[in-house]
Amino acid sequence: MSVIRVRFAPSPTGYLHIGGLRTALYCYLFARSQGGKLVLRIEDTDRTRFVKDAEDDIVQNLAWCGLDVDESPMLGGPFAPYRQSERQNIYRKHAESLVDSGHAYYAFDSSDSIAELRKRNKAYDTSTRLQMDNSLTHPKEVVSMRQESGEEYVVRLCVPEDETIQFDDLIKGAVKVDSANIDDQVLVKSDGMPTYHLANVVDDHHMAITHVIRGDEWIPSTPKHILLYQAFGWQPPAMAHLPLILSPTGGKLSKRSAQRQGILINVSDYLSKGYEPQAVINFLALLGWNPGTEDEVFTLEELVSTFSLGRVGSAPAKFDLDKLNWFNAQHLRRLDIKVLLERVRPFLEEHGIAVQDAYIRKVCLLVHDRLQHAKDLATNFSYCFVDPVTFDPKGVKKRWKSDAASLVNDYS
Repeated sequence: MSVIRVRFAPSPTGYLHIGGLRTALYCYLFARSQGGKLVLRIEDTDRTRFVKDAEDDIVQNLAWCGLDVDESPMLGGPFAPYRQSERQNIYRKHAESLVDSGHAYYAFDSSDSIAELRKRNKAYDTSTRLQMDNSLTHPKEVVSMRQESGEEYVVRLCVPEDETIQFDDLIKGAVKVDSANIDDQVLVKSDGMPTYHLANVVDDHHMAITHVIRGDEWIPSTPKHILLYQAFGWQPPAMAHLPLILSPTGGKLSKRSAQRQGILINVSDYLSKGYEPQAVINFLALLGWNPGTEDEVFTLEELVSTFSLGRVGSAPAKFDLDKLNWFNAQHLRRLDIKVLLERVRPFLEEHGIAVQDAYIRKVCLLVHDRLQHAKDLATNFSYCFVDPVTFDPKGVKKRWKSDAASLVNDYS
């Protein structure tokens, strides 16, 4: 039996977000539970939206969560390079082979002419491409001359007529799409860079990926990928599309809706706010996956031994911030006191609280079970370190009894 190979392939057009981390986690859990390999591939072909330090952010936050990979741009591996921007020649050769075999064509149409064509044609069909300015409507010599002159063009997928494209998703089940509903996807842009669709398929094949685990927003693109696999004569990997993560109110969890509801989107923010990586991982694992038991609190190692794709549901899962905070409290309580000291110290320093570790240890032992986040010691329990500068007279009057002074002296 071949070795299970799974890839996490983020695009560095932004920092690692919570949805991307869940995808990485499921890839990790499946690979490790099957004794397989996990590949980190950086899909950096969209240079217009490229964020300079996004790749470092992805790598650092995967490490923070304990999701180690076997092959990556940093570690290398048998299928290097692992950055798509360094694999241009590979994609170019495969695009040319698709054109030569009739599964793709060169298109010279401008965006304005395509927009005008779409106005005239309410529905796209195979006759539409014959009204366009492409290698299907011009002699080969004319096409070559225009290319050599430096005229801009793209490479498009030539979608077959009257076909049903079908694939069996490990989570969603059987998916069928009529080819009439699939457009001639751009495979290579005018700047020579491949789109996600071509690079993704070529890399998954040449890196021997056996299982593709990704968000279900990619389901509409999968029939195009199946057509590419068929055109190349390759066996597609198994597909598993994960359910959406919804906001607490049930809508799509966008950056705007998350901010409005106090939900952190970028993974790095969870680190800076004092969340435990094991708690974040535990919470995300249960956003779509059911262990089949009453247990809720898991370490990463326990998740690996329990996880299966067969228990991942197809229905969207709501992001419950209160539940995440509960998980964080549970994992904080599991920490050794020495580790807890390391967690709380930066937040004490941030608030200008400079005390000896021995005293911090005493306070931690006293309030350990009441902490929800590592930062709470410096905020919710600041009175353990700093004398209050104000007080509530009504509160004092309510609680200060006639024997209060003697009791304070007895226990001081």
